[in-house]
Amino acid sequence: MNKPVFFIPLIATILFFILYFIFASSGGLLSVEPGYAIGEVSRWCERISGGFFREPVNALSNLGFITTGLIMFWILANESTKKGMPFHGTNVIALVYAGAAVFLGPGSLLMHGTHTHWGGWADLLSMTMFICIPWLVNIFSAKRWSDQHFFKTYLVTISVYGILSWFFGTDFGINFNFWALSIALWLITEVILAFYSTTTRLFSGFVGIAAMAAFGIFPEEIAENFEAYWWIILFWAPAIMINSKPNLSKKYFPWFWLGIFFYMSALAIWLQGYPNTALCNPDSLFQPHGAWHLLSSLATLSFFFFFRTLRLK
Repeated sequence: MNKPVFFIPLIATILFFILYFIFASSGGLLSVEPGYAIGEVSRWCERISGGFFREPVNALSNLGFITTGLIMFWILANESTKKGMPFHGTNVIALVYAGAAVFLGPGSLLMHGTHTHWGGWADLLSMTMFICIPWLVNIFSAKRWSDQHFFKTYLVTISVYGILSWFFGTDFGINFNFWALSIALWLITEVILAFYSTTTRLFSGFVGIAAMAAFGIFPEEIAENFEAYWWIILFWAPAIMINSKPNLSKKYFPWFWLGIFFYMSALAIWLQGYPNTALCNPDSLFQPHGAWHLLSSLATLSFFFFFRTLRLK
């Protein structure tokens, strides 16, 4: 077993909670979102608490991400690196994925736990750190670019996003939804890799438009508010970059489809995680948004196993 691979993220997680409780005890960590007060129902349905976590269930349900991420590190620590299999052993791509999966927990916990502006920023940063990995992996695998190049590109991408979103907001002040774009780019690159042809590349951008429709944003809305969705032109970027048939393979069943199932189930429940919705009970231990966290963590684990089927030939 490569002990540092597992114990470093485990110790980092323990230190995070120690520091959280220290600063929360001092009174300098916690706040309440503007327009809300302790005892009221938060925008995510749970009643706002005066304790260490403003939304206890919604905050602590993020232990699901930490747990599944640590499972990934445990698996990677107990195997050797294999040539042509990026998601095995101490390969940098696999470690980046597992690290981003773990950080989804603290990132979201800081938002639901502290109700601060910077907590919300950490939440969106953690989601972006995770969701841009799949499409970067697909492009780098198809182009056979090095793992070191992947890591540098990823680090620059996340750094730029973090800085710009902190100073200019999550849309950078130009209506740029990088999180939604990344979801679309992941699906688009999967289609190109699985069904590579000139025709697939030509029409691949429409996969992203179909994905937006699945999330409730339909083509007519895009056409009427193009200034808000101008970034869909980037849906065709993968077709330009992946300009030759990739020499790789993946197995989509069962893990990819299981991940989609977990995520879409989580999304359906997430839509009920608002005040005045059918499942909203502010004082219940069952919180729809908490269920979203737990199911989404299972999705990240399923997609981890899916990417472990990636073979570079």
